[in-house]
Amino acid sequence: MTTVTATGSSEFDQAIALHPGPDGLHRGELGAGWRIGGGINGGLLLAVAANAISQELPEHPDPVSISCYYLSASRSGPASVRTDVVRRGRSLSTATASLYQDEDSGSVERLRVLASFGDLADQEGEVHTAAAPPVMPPPEQCIGMEHAPPSLIEQAELLQRFDLRLDPATVGWAVGQPSKQGRIQGWFRFADGRLPDPLALLLVADALPPVTFDLGLPGWAPTIELTVHLRARPVPGWLRVSHSTRNLAGGYFEEDAEIWDESGRLVAQSRQLARAPRAPRGK
Repeated sequence: MTTVTATGSSEFDQAIALHPGPDGLHRGELGAGWRIGGGINGGLLLAVAANAISQELPEHPDPVSISCYYLSASRSGPASVRTDVVRRGRSLSTATASLYQDEDSGSVERLRVLASFGDLADQEGEVHTAAAPPVMPPPEQCIGMEHAPPSLIEQAELLQRFDLRLDPATVGWAVGQPSKQGRIQGWFRFADGRLPDPLALLLVADALPPVTFDLGLPGWAPTIELTVHLRARPVPGWLRVSHSTRNLAGGYFEEDAEIWDESGRLVAQSRQLARAPRAPRGK
């Protein structure tokens, strides 16, 4: 049984926590436990930036559409976010955010965000869509991270923060038999029981192993750009997540994600452009 953790006390809430300063910057700490490959997970970074914007827009607390360009790899340690509210409207407000970290050479911009924020509580109800939730076995019949290859956990510490159950049909890559279909899907919830909300969906959009694993390309796949559209606030419970790709060219690939809540609603969609891992030698 999973114990529900109150919002604010979970590992995720601590990871995205920010403290506004008199200089207009929101300051926080990027934890090493959210590392993947050579840096901090892009979805977690997007949630940090979105949290800063949300603090500036109490009337519009939820991201509706948010795009992020990743300029340099973020490391664990102190970080600051500068926001700029471009427009305040009745139903939507638009803002930008940039996340910085200090290096020996000075302050380095890690990412830049442009987003429209609203109140998803005003959009409750059915989401009309021609899409359908991914068909897969129930969570108890899927593959948990306790069965993941040690090499994957070593390069993706953040997986220890998740209760992630992958569809057995999409984990052949873990035993050297990728399907080459370019799809990974599974069930997601936080390991400490934190309930899903709009900021958490930004993390979930980038939470599964890179879909290139299913193409036979293991390794870190750094995100270049990530856009997430949020449709509704998720209900408590498991999230169904599907990642897929159709194009890999010039060393880059797109990864499309759909996130469905336990009521069967499509609550978020995303697309990212990422750099493909290098092919193993001899391939």
